[in-house]
Formats: sequence, structure tokens, C-alpha cells
Amino acid sequence: MIPTTSQSALVENLDRGPLGKHELAARIARDIPHGSFVNLGIGQPTLVADHLPEGAGVVLHTENGMLNMGPAAEEGQVDPDLINAGKIPVTELPGAAYFHHADSFAMMRGGHLDICVLGAFQVSAAGDLANWHTGAPDAIPAVGGAMDLAIGAKRVFVMMTLFTKKGVAKLVPECTYPLTGLGCVDRVYTDFATFQVGPGGAVVLETFGITYDDLAQRLEAPVSRADGP
Repeated sequence: MIPTTSQSALVENLDRGPLGKHELAARIARDIPHGSFVNLGIGQPTLVADHLPEGAGVVLHTENGMLNMGPAAEEGQVDPDLINAGKIPVTELPGAAYFHHADSFAMMRGGHLDICVLGAFQVSAAGDLANWHTGAPDAIPAVGGAMDLAIGAKRVFVMMTLFTKKGVAKLVPECTYPLTGLGCVDRVYTDFATFQVGPGGAVVLETFGITYDDLAQRLEAPVSRADGP
């Protein structure tokens, strides 16, 4: 069983490999408190909806104007008018509500969301977020509502792979890509490790398939280990 990060000391899970994307989504779902209002960003963060247990009391908000979104729609459940912000067909839970796009952004900007889960190109050890543009001349910038979510949500979780396909770490000392928000990220969930980030730097809460020492050697960003009593 994958532990939650409620423990105060570092946990090294060495009896397995790195997390797959669905395991990572399930890992994040376990850390979302009962009764939270949550927005799931476009891409892999939408998988978290499929791993929230029945009765979790979590109300999912979508950027395009829906509250109490359910899991992704399966065959036979697809309603072309019922989609999330990533245009993926979804289901609705009892009590679901729909509203104007502007009202949705008012909820995001007004501090009414407890948590948002976003993808990222880079996150700094201090919690800075870069997730809308790589700066490459041929890249298509797509900030969407990410800046509103990053600043408006009470807590920001990032879901991403720790390394690029070339093996470059996405947790960095300082972001080199255009920023989405400064000091806005609280926690970073990756396939190899979970980190707490902020003004005090990056703290490794748990690892998957790698020791803390080996992980620290692969990162340019300085990290410390969570130590409990």
C-alpha cells in the first residue's frame, strides 16, 4: 500500500519501482481532505477524479463551469455536452451545478478553492511554478486558467514526472521557463518522490524505487529529508 504523507519522517519505498500515472493520481487523491473543493488541471491531473473514493465528500470544480464533477465517462455514459476543461467526457455526481465561465473564474480568483492539482514544466525548491510555456520559439503558449488557479487556490499540488525524457530534473533551484506564479506551490507529487516546497526549500517526504541519497545526487536543487521524532 502506498502511504499518505501524513507521516513526519521520510519513507523510502524501495520494494517497488517509480509510480505509474494512475498510481500517482491515487497517491494525490489520498492526500485530499474530506469535503475539499478541488480543481484538477488539464492533462494527467484529471486522473485524480477516477481515484477519489466514494463518500470522499470532495467537490470537483471545472474551469469551464461545473461543480461536483464525477469520474471520466465510460462507454455508454458519454454526453457530448458534459466535458471538463480538457474536453474529456465526464460524469456528474448528485447535486452537480453548471454556471457561466466568468463565474467559474470568480470562484478561482476569489479564494474559494481549497486545492488545485496542476501539471508543470518546472517547479523551484521555493515553490515557484512554470507550467504554461517552455520559452522555445516554436512552442505554443497556453496559460489558460493556470495563473488564476495557482494564485487563487488555498493550496497548490503539482503532479508531474520528476525527470524529462532527457533525464533533466523538473524540480530546480530556480525556474528558467516563464513563470506562472511565485511561491505558490505547496507540494510536488512525482513518480520518484513527493516533496514539500516553499520558502524553506524542498523537503523529501517519501521516495519510490530510489533511496534519498541517490535521489539527492540526481537533483541540482538542494533537498532535505523529512525527519520526525
